[in-house]
Amino acid sequence: MENKNRQIRILVSKVGLDGHDRGIKVIAYALRDAGMEVIYTDLHQTPDQVALAALQEGVDIVGLSILSGSHLSLCKRVWEKMSEYGCSEIPIVLGGVIPETDIPILEKMGIKKVFLPGTSLQVIVEAIRKLVMTSSKLSVS
Repeated sequence: MENKNRQIRILVSKVGLDGHDRGIKVIAYALRDAGMEVIYTDLHQTPDQVALAALQEGVDIVGLSILSGSHLSLCKRVWEKMSEYGCSEIPIVLGGVIPETDIPILEKMGIKKVFLPGTSLQVIVEAIRKLVMTSSKLSVS
């Protein structure tokens, strides 16, 4: 029987050739400090690696950080790979320098939430908790 009062498990990943990881590390620490179990996959991950890690780790949610401008193609590939591996029910959130005009495209693609630069850590934590609670049967901490 599944424990309905367990920690949120989140995979955070830098996809593509973007080498700027300070922001994602700050986010990872904030999520950990908020009681979540954070799996960080490091820099330069492929969409296939992200989807496979999400499946293998049994995460509740995936957080991507993309600052390279390639968010549309990379998010599409991550979504396709997660669908291919049968884990498309896992919500994906995105943070980075994203033009506001691309947000509706990303949402239509399946990205559940986009966090722009300057979003407070508390807003990110609460949004992730809410997404996990609405997409699963868990009472999360």
